[in-house]
Amino acid sequence: MTRTWIVIGTRGSALALAQAHWVRDRLRERHPELEVRLALIKTKGDKIQDVPLAKVGGKGLFVKEIEDALLDGRVDLAVHSLKDVPAELPAGLAIDCLPEREDFRDSLVTPLGLDLESLPAAARVGTSSLRRQAQILHSRPDLTVMTLRGNLDTRLKKLAAGGFEAVVVAEAGLKRMNFNQVARRPFEPEVLLPAVGQGALGLETRRDDDWLGQKIAFLHHQPTAWCVSAERAFLVRMQGGCQVPLAALGRILGRSLKLDGLVASPDGRRFYRASMEAPLEEAETLGQRLADHLLDRGGREILAEVYKNASGQTD
Repeated sequence: MTRTWIVIGTRGSALALAQAHWVRDRLRERHPELEVRLALIKTKGDKIQDVPLAKVGGKGLFVKEIEDALLDGRVDLAVHSLKDVPAELPAGLAIDCLPEREDFRDSLVTPLGLDLESLPAAARVGTSSLRRQAQILHSRPDLTVMTLRGNLDTRLKKLAAGGFEAVVVAEAGLKRMNFNQVARRPFEPEVLLPAVGQGALGLETRRDDDWLGQKIAFLHHQPTAWCVSAERAFLVRMQGGCQVPLAALGRILGRSLKLDGLVASPDGRRFYRASMEAPLEEAETLGQRLADHLLDRGGREILAEVYKNASGQTD
C-alpha cells in the first residue's frame, strides 16, 4: 500500500511545537502530495516540573514516551531538541537526519540586558542545568545559582515576576520562538560552552523505514552532522548524564573539525577544559580522544565523586 501521510510526534511545549511546525512545513513544501500532521505526546519531563533533572532521570525524560510511540507505530517521525536526546538510542531507532543547526550559544537574560560581569554580588541566577551552573560559578563564584525548571516561556515569566535577577537559556530557543524583544547577552563559547547538540534538531525514525528516510533526506545538513557526531561521541565516552557538568562544541575550520570540551565539579571549583582538531571524517574518533584526555586530566575523579554522591539519591 502506498503511504500518503506522515505523523510527527512532538512534545506540546510552545518551543517543541515551533520546531515540529518548522519540520512539518518544510515537508509539506517538498512533498505536497503527502498529509503531514502532528501528534502531541506528554513526556515524564513535562509532567515533573519541580525537581532538578539530575534527580529524576536526566535527558531521557523528554524523549522516552515519544520513542515508545515511534516503536509501536503511533508516529512515524519524532522531532527532538538534540541536546535532550541521550547519546545511545533504543534498538530499532535512528537519527540520521539533522537539519542545519541554529545558534548554539546560551544567553543571559536580565530585565536590563546586563552581562555576567555586571550582575551584582549574590544575584540570583536561574538555570535547569548543572553545566551552566558550574561554568557560571567558575567565572562568578559570588553569584547565587538557583534551580529553575519549566518551558522557556515559563522561565521568562518567572524572571519578569522578580524571582531571579537573571536566567540562562538557549539562544536557539529564543530565536525559534521569535522572542526578539527579550533583553539578553549571548555567551560566547569561550566563556560558557554549550551542551552537546545544543541548537540542533534531531529527526528520529524507525531504522527500517527507508521510505521516510528518503522523504526527509533533503533536510539533512552534513556540517551539522559532523559537529554533533564528535560532541555525542564525547558524551558517550565520558559516560555523561545530567548529574555531571559536561559540555562540548564542534566547529568546522576548513576541512578540519575543532572540538572543545569540558568537565567540571558542580560548584565550578574543579574545571577541566581542552580542545583538539581532526579531519572531518574522524569526528567520532575526535570526540573519544578529547574525552579520554579530559578524563586523564582529572575528569575521572569528578565523575566518580559525583556518581558516588548521587548513589544515595532517588533517580
